[in-house]
Amino acid sequence: MKKDILIYPVIMTECNDESGHYYGVTSPNIKGMVTDGVTMQEAVLHAEDAIATMISDMPEYPEVQDPTKWELKDNESVMWVTVNMAKWLNQYGKTVRRNISIPEGLNNWAKENKINVSQVTAKALREMQEA
Repeated sequence: MKKDILIYPVIMTECNDESGHYYGVTSPNIKGMVTDGVTMQEAVLHAEDAIATMISDMPEYPEVQDPTKWELKDNESVMWVTVNMAKWLNQYGKTVRRNISIPEGLNNWAKENKINVSQVTAKALREMQEA
C-alpha cells in the first residue's frame, strides 16, 4: 500500500571542485537519484523533489534501507528527507484532460497573446486550494 508521507535517508556529500562549493545528494535507496544545492537546505529541498519525481510512477514505493550499513567517506553524511507524495502529486503529478468553457473573446485574446489556458487554470485552482 502506498503512503502519502515518506522519509528516505540520503547521502549528502560536501563538494569543493571547479564548480565551487556545494552539496551533492544521492541515495542508494533510490537508484539513479542525484541532485545538489548550494546550501544543505537547498540540497534537501532538491532531494525531496528528485525522490518524488523518480518514484511517482512506481507501483510500490521503495522500502527504506538501513543507512547504518552504508559506507560513507569523510565528506559524506546521512540526512533524512521527508517527501509528501500527496502534495507533490497534486502539484506536479499526472495531468488529466478536461474541457472547460470560456468566453470567445477571452479565448481569442489568449490565442493572440500565446497564453496557455490550461497552465493559467491550473495555477488559479492551486491558489484557490491553498487559500
